[in-house]
Amino acid sequence: MIPFDVTVLSARPDALSVDRTVCDVDGSRFAVRLDVTCVASEPVVAGLRVSVRLGETDDPGWLVPGAFYGENRVAGCRVRYPRFTRDAPDPALLESAEWGLRADRCATPAVFAWDREGGAALVTTEWSPLGQAGVGLAMDGEHPVLRLHFPYREEPVVYDGSPNPLPADTPAFEWYPGRTETLRFDLHVLGPDRHAYAGVLCDLHRRTAPVDADTVPWVSVEDAAALTAWGLYRWHYVAEDAVLLETAAFDRHALGEHGDRQAMHVSWISGVPYAYALLRHGRRVGNDSYVDAATAVLDNIANHLTPGGTFWGQWTRANGWNAGWTPDRRRVHARTLGEATLFLTRAVALGGPPQWRAAVVSNLDVAVKGQAADGSFGAGYDVATGEVLDRNGTSGLAWIPALVEAAALFDEPRYLDAARRAGRFYAGAVEREFLYGAPEDVDLAPSSEDGYLAIMAYVSLYEADGADEWLALARRAADWTLTFRYTYDVDFPPHTLLGHYDFRSRGADQASPANQHLHSYGLICAAELARLGEHTGETYYTASAEENLACFRQFVARADGDFNAYRGMVSERFYQTACYQPKGMLLTLSHAWCVGVLLLACEARLG
Repeated sequence: MIPFDVTVLSARPDALSVDRTVCDVDGSRFAVRLDVTCVASEPVVAGLRVSVRLGETDDPGWLVPGAFYGENRVAGCRVRYPRFTRDAPDPALLESAEWGLRADRCATPAVFAWDREGGAALVTTEWSPLGQAGVGLAMDGEHPVLRLHFPYREEPVVYDGSPNPLPADTPAFEWYPGRTETLRFDLHVLGPDRHAYAGVLCDLHRRTAPVDADTVPWVSVEDAAALTAWGLYRWHYVAEDAVLLETAAFDRHALGEHGDRQAMHVSWISGVPYAYALLRHGRRVGNDSYVDAATAVLDNIANHLTPGGTFWGQWTRANGWNAGWTPDRRRVHARTLGEATLFLTRAVALGGPPQWRAAVVSNLDVAVKGQAADGSFGAGYDVATGEVLDRNGTSGLAWIPALVEAAALFDEPRYLDAARRAGRFYAGAVEREFLYGAPEDVDLAPSSEDGYLAIMAYVSLYEADGADEWLALARRAADWTLTFRYTYDVDFPPHTLLGHYDFRSRGADQASPANQHLHSYGLICAAELARLGEHTGETYYTASAEENLACFRQFVARADGDFNAYRGMVSERFYQTACYQPKGMLLTLSHAWCVGVLLLACEARLG
């Protein structure tokens, strides 16, 4: 076992006595119990730090699931959030060579790192007898140091979702003479393979399966489909513009349309995927109003292409069709385009009109034309010419499933050839465990959404030709994506909305290290994740897909007034930590994509 140190913080070291019990579970996982007693003659205020110091390396490969990935923020990223660097770090810019984080920022309260010979992980729980726990990472010379804190320490500064850091938050525990508290954590000894984190998280997932998983959802899959179809149609669809508005405010009386975002992205946060889901639902249940609404939205998007041949990024009431949220107004984002193309292809497969097919072909031809010799797609495209403006990040993965499905639907082998070349190019990023650049709003940050693209891409390739290389990459992509998925139920204060409604967070995803809130976007690939479980026989994937769908069949408004929303509304943000809003709050906006991905996942389940 790798040795660990226990340090008393904020008090004299001899104020606390620490007795250790270590149980060798399987030769690589060691269950540790610390019995800590106050031996001072008067009360002391103190915390504890557990540290593991590894050997030398210049690349520790930090991983705090859901919260920290390697350096975490590449140097050129426009969005500011915590970054690890040893090159003159400036905490005012959220840069540091050491970080402490509270446990509820973590999808699993754990920290992983490697040296040149192997690695280690420290894993704990959200709460301990000393209060909320925390994780940490630091470099001691050339040696990575993994940390646990009891109670947590957020240092050197606190990230609250804004680019301006808050002062460090370092609570301590009040000990009285003779008082003993017991702390528990696991220490994992890892080999040199940096994908070894997957085995740790998979094992933890199996050991902590909730006994009441069937009682978590508020509604059945069938009821969730009916509610979300109504919500999308009633609150987000605007017939005169043939759009799905991105947001609808809960408080209709006070805010009315002024609280609704008068805009529609063509994909991602609105648009094609959710119109497709509504179309599919409407046809299944025989609701012509839903079918007509979905068809109108898809017609609107398909009939308005850029001069360069792609979809636009967004429509707004004020300015019409435009590039979306990218700072360069000439640039449309590959992920937004690729995702819209994929779901319009699926709509064509349901028997859509010729203009839908023409729009799909136009977008795919732009992507194929811009594909580089190495197989990479663009990350951004010029609205005027369709030329590639940049290839930063891995958002080009979004084109792969669209190409695969269109190749089969249109009998177009060159699309599948392009998808295979891209699959081999992006394999390097999957193997390096760092995917980034998918959402328009976090620039080059790694995010759960990057993982969803990779799962969809490699599952589609495997299902197209059955090659083992694609299945291996799909598994690796899923393992990385599931680092964002919460393996426990966050303890919400009972006075908060999430606490009062007993919201269960297991199965939800952290959006990204930059956007630290729980979101439901993983439902967009729930079907692919479940099929991956079937292809591999790995119940970890199928169970995770089930938990994801169960989690977000909570907080679907069942009737007007349910959690202050209207029937069929679904929020985007569940605040599980101190970021953007206090822990336990809920964003009081219904988002088209949140309603839509749940409808999509339900329809996939219902067939």
